Amino acid sequence: MDFSDLLQKAFNFQDYAQLLPLVSNSLVAGAALGIVGGLIGIFIMMRDMAFAVHGIAELSFAGAAFALLVGADVVTGSVIGSMVAALILGVLGTRARDRNSITGVLMPFGLGLGILFISLYEGRSANKFGLLTGQIVAVDDVQLTGMLGLCAVVVAALLLIWRPLTFASADPLVANARGVRTGGLSIVFMMVLALAVAATIQVVGALLVLALLITPAAAALRVSSNPVLTVVLSVIFAEVAIVGGILLALAGSLPISPYVTTISFAIYLACRAVEKLRSPRRHQV
Repeated sequence: MDFSDLLQKAFNFQDYAQLLPLVSNSLVAGAALGIVGGLIGIFIMMRDMAFAVHGIAELSFAGAAFALLVGADVVTGSVIGSMVAALILGVLGTRARDRNSITGVLMPFGLGLGILFISLYEGRSANKFGLLTGQIVAVDDVQLTGMLGLCAVVVAALLLIWRPLTFASADPLVANARGVRTGGLSIVFMMVLALAVAATIQVVGALLVLALLITPAAAALRVSSNPVLTVVLSVIFAEVAIVGGILLALAGSLPISPYVTTISFAIYLACRAVEKLRSPRRHQV
């Protein structure tokens, strides 16, 4: 395959207008996931939990794969897998070092289980592949309703715990001394994070969930230290990545995830460049 054939496979806008209605549900779901990813990503970065997200995603993938194997609801399986991982990390991984080691144990275990289940599944191969890399037209009306419900729960929970969670994330020792129940708050946040991961996997896939939950927030933190502006930028970056990825994926014959991850990474690189231009002296030291 030469370069022109590759471009044709990745970007083909023929009959684009006719294909656009096919992803209307995915666009709505993506917009909702962009809000969730942008909001929760800030706390993931503040609490140094990027690695933990991957661990939750692997068990979420295992739960979804098992549900696919037995003919159950994939979203429910994904949520159960995420919750199990979140409980394990929340209870046993109170310190960052413990959390990272437990995540390192969970990741291969969850991925191994997921591969086992999808290997035993005899249905459409697209369903198997979609759990790992996402599917652009996989969101039907029932799934959309469930995903919007999950997103609403995540956003509502974050708003309820926003102030104490920000305090505990920025300075857990002082927050604990001031009476904030940081241990219980950490478990609550892990459960909220589990729901966010389970929802995100339905569109982006298990292997590339970090592109939506981590990269936009990491990019926003590069260009702003203002708490409000950082959250706003994180949401905007996540929206551009997921919605833009869906729209570009419609023009090609590739999975959605390469488009989302490429846009997200490009935004991150641009923010790094802006940061460097703003403080050249600091980067020269």
